[in-house]
Amino acid sequence: MGANAVKYPTSYVDRCLRLLRAAILALALLACALAPSASQAAPAGPILSIQVDGVLTAPSFDYIRRAIQQAESARATVLIINLRSEGGVLRDARVLAQEIAQAKVPVAVFVAPAGTDAGPTGAILLSAAHISAMAPGTTFGSPYPLAQIDASLTQQTADLLMDSLTQQIRQWNEAQGRSTAWVDQAVRSGAIFTNQQAVAASPPAITMVAADQAQLVAQLHGRTVALAGGAQATLATLGQPIQPIAPTTWEGLRMLLAQPTLAFALLIIGAILVSLEFATPGITVFAGSGAVLILVGLAGLLMLPLQLWALAVLVLALVALVAEFVTPFHGALAVVGIVLMVVAGLNLIDPAQAPGSGVSLWAVLGLAVALGAAVAAAVVLALRVRAKPAVTGQEALVGMVAEVRRPLDPQGMVYVDGALWSAICQDGSAAVGDHVKVVGFHHMQLIVQHLDNG
Repeated sequence: MGANAVKYPTSYVDRCLRLLRAAILALALLACALAPSASQAAPAGPILSIQVDGVLTAPSFDYIRRAIQQAESARATVLIINLRSEGGVLRDARVLAQEIAQAKVPVAVFVAPAGTDAGPTGAILLSAAHISAMAPGTTFGSPYPLAQIDASLTQQTADLLMDSLTQQIRQWNEAQGRSTAWVDQAVRSGAIFTNQQAVAASPPAITMVAADQAQLVAQLHGRTVALAGGAQATLATLGQPIQPIAPTTWEGLRMLLAQPTLAFALLIIGAILVSLEFATPGITVFAGSGAVLILVGLAGLLMLPLQLWALAVLVLALVALVAEFVTPFHGALAVVGIVLMVVAGLNLIDPAQAPGSGVSLWAVLGLAVALGAAVAAAVVLALRVRAKPAVTGQEALVGMVAEVRRPLDPQGMVYVDGALWSAICQDGSAAVGDHVKVVGFHHMQLIVQHLDNG
């Protein structure tokens, strides 16, 4: 170092370093304050909404799955799933619930309108949703356990499966700060909760109660929800329009056909039409329409969890109904078929896999009455036809007018109904070209007489 270099005291250097560090720390704190936090609301995206009605089946869940994908692509502020269900398939609901919980955008499940019973599928979807909402006068849950375990499994395995489902539902609700006190009871023994009971729990078992979708959107504004991976999102919903996501034609058709009551009705109506074809052969519109309805009904039923024994009983019922018209039992087989149909219809959907999703009792009884009336009418018609005299061959010629082609003296040939017949004139004789009336037949010969004597 040069002779003229200035030497600073050590205390002075330390003081400068401390000031420098303080300045850097202050700048860092200022940068953090100005930077957007993880939970700060991002620029508001669209609010998307879908409506799901009836029994929740695989086609319904595919529709919801597409809506989630569309919401993520559009970076939606929130996706609202309006749930008006009447039960559903639990195995498919659990798979969809996982996807809802892992969605990259907030998903709100809204049970509405008043009177809706979301059932066990509702309990699972409400738990997985980032926002769970109910309208006044709605319920979720089931009197039966959410975990339906195969009786063939050991108790240890059954307990492990129940523990796994219980833990999963707990985690979903805990992530959003909702109550989990009800979960163990619902999974193991069953429980039903009204919107009042759910919101009265401490903490509440649902996020909010809203009268309708507009009120729900207003209450969502400013609320922060936890997304998968630890991210958070603060919702900015005020003033945002709601954009509905309509099902495609194919989605709508699949969801419609997968409704148990409709699928069962189409199948039975198809059987009625096929039976009418046997009762009145030749009217092919009955057979064609009936075959189409049977195939469509079967396609809908096969999308549902069926009890195989009930399906077998239903097949026997249809066989008995069709066989009624090709065997001389005069309604006995039809009665057996109708009884089997009622038994099969009321037990067709597996209640363990799809609680609350059976065929409507009134639909089964109504179809039984309609089928009974159709069978009775067909049997009466068949009996009337059998009671009529034969109208084919020689008997059908009685009463017709014939033209003499070979002189009748008294035997000759006549032309009638497009054919030549050997004939005997009971008046004695008739010339070629004369017209005579057929009055009977004997040993392949027609008996004729002059028209004047008819």
